[in-house]
Amino acid sequence: MEIISFVQDSHRSKSSRVLLPKKTTRRNYNKNYKSESSVIFNPLSYRPSTENFTVSRVKNPVNLKTFFYSVGQGISVVQNVIENNVKKIIIVLLCLIISVVAIHFSYNFLNYIENHTGPLEFQTEESSDIEILNNLMSAFALENSIEYDENGFIIGLTKEVDTVAPRTLSYKQPVTYQNYKVKSGDTISGITKKFGLSNISTLISVNDIGNVRQLAAGQKLRIPSYDGIIYTVKKGDSLDSIVKKNKIDLESLLDVNELTSETLTAGQQLFLPGASLDSKSLKTAMGDRFIMPIAAKFRWSSPYGTRIDPIAGVKSFHTGTDMACPTGTPILASMSGKVIATGENRVYGLYVIIDHGNGYQTLYAHMSKIIATKGMWVSQGTRIGLVGSTGYSTGPHLHFTVYKNGKMINPMSVLK
Repeated sequence: MEIISFVQDSHRSKSSRVLLPKKTTRRNYNKNYKSESSVIFNPLSYRPSTENFTVSRVKNPVNLKTFFYSVGQGISVVQNVIENNVKKIIIVLLCLIISVVAIHFSYNFLNYIENHTGPLEFQTEESSDIEILNNLMSAFALENSIEYDENGFIIGLTKEVDTVAPRTLSYKQPVTYQNYKVKSGDTISGITKKFGLSNISTLISVNDIGNVRQLAAGQKLRIPSYDGIIYTVKKGDSLDSIVKKNKIDLESLLDVNELTSETLTAGQQLFLPGASLDSKSLKTAMGDRFIMPIAAKFRWSSPYGTRIDPIAGVKSFHTGTDMACPTGTPILASMSGKVIATGENRVYGLYVIIDHGNGYQTLYAHMSKIIATKGMWVSQGTRIGLVGSTGYSTGPHLHFTVYKNGKMINPMSVLK
């Protein structure tokens, strides 16, 4: 085979030319070289040989070692970023904190502007209203005879009964019961005295009365022969623990309940002679537990007691507590009772007064609208009016005053 060399010369024509062996040659060929065929090489027709390859994903098995390695690399990258951008990160955090504080301050400021207006212009000819503000409420309180004290004991019994605590008496006979049908005009204290008992806790406990105010004519009551309360035995109770907890005599407990064994069973009911309800349970049954007269969000703006008058700028006695909130916020009856007065005056603006019995009266003042009507019975939580800023007021709020036995008390003492 005679091989023809192809030489590309940049100084010659860019076209390619193939030299044939029969024509004039430029080089000597080895005539002794022989092959089975002669090959003419054309560079323009040259095609490289190709082979097919299968592409497959590189396997990288996940294990605990590679996981921690990846986590470590991530932490290292984050650490490097933090170290290289410490100043920028601090600036961003400070800007974020300042923004949050500014938003919070702006919200509180706008809320204050909305719920509490600036001071009103005080007219010197109305200076007498400051004294009225301190004394007017006393005219609203009703005289109400109280027949029992805060522990449930009847007031006005004979000295012999008053000087001997019922739980220190000796009870030898088993307790007996008689039935009584409530009549119109009856009261829990009146029935208690009628049957020679000294504490209203007795009738409340024995008859499981949830609310004395709901006592109605025709209702049947069980009247025990002794003062005392019903106790339901709980798991783990013993006679000794019951006696110590309620401060009663063991022998009296055994005799009154005709117990022949010290073994007690859960759910068993015992009559505890001389014992009485705790203060919380008694107040619940008597309806003496108050709720907040504002259920929506509000702000305590002025407490009960001596303060600097927000309008006159002089020291005065504040007869209640103030709850600042937007105009139109519903005002609720703090406790069930009878609406005994509604009206408007120069000091309290639009107001409502409720008599709750047991010596309690409440005043709700500076309303924008009165909903309750005089003489109606309202349950605890009933809407009686809407918050406003009428009368002697510097902004929309509820003025709440409480009287007990004809004397003004701190509302916070009953709202807790």
